[in-house]
Amino acid sequence: MNRLAIFCGSKLGNNSAYENATKQLVQELVKQGIEIVYGGGDVGLMGVVAETAIKNDGVITGVIPDKLYEMEVAHTGITKLYRVKDMHERKALMADLSDGFIALPGGVGTLEEMTEVMTWAQIGYHSKPCAFLNTNGYYNHFISFFDHMEKEGFLYKSIHAQAIVEEKVSELLKKLIRN
Repeated sequence: MNRLAIFCGSKLGNNSAYENATKQLVQELVKQGIEIVYGGGDVGLMGVVAETAIKNDGVITGVIPDKLYEMEVAHTGITKLYRVKDMHERKALMADLSDGFIALPGGVGTLEEMTEVMTWAQIGYHSKPCAFLNTNGYYNHFISFFDHMEKEGFLYKSIHAQAIVEEKVSELLKKLIRN
């Protein structure tokens, strides 16, 4: 595994555990020589991803749509920054550049990005692993909803099983890199 995409919030959240776990994850990825692809922002957890990678001499690539670039939320100090037309191009390029995906805490954008790459896996566009860093139980309700969708007959068991969910960075990376 050479490069992982990280989907995460443009806010820090209300618990310092999210920022701490983000730093720990990025430090470990850099230590293992894994390049990072992320949304290109300098705010919230995205900014933490970028700053932590830079501080630890990691390779980090950002992909940011024109609208967000023009709002001046792009991180210009990263290794490489792609500027794309819209969110659709952003997700497609991030997927093309990556060998797997990790969702950190975030809002609807983070969920949308992660569920889209999981959908692409379901229909055979890729077979890359998808993981949730479940810091402080952040994704518990979302994963419970997977259980509900499966129980009600709307989610294939294989897709549910595909989702790697771990609270600890070390366990998440063991499972992610093994896939």
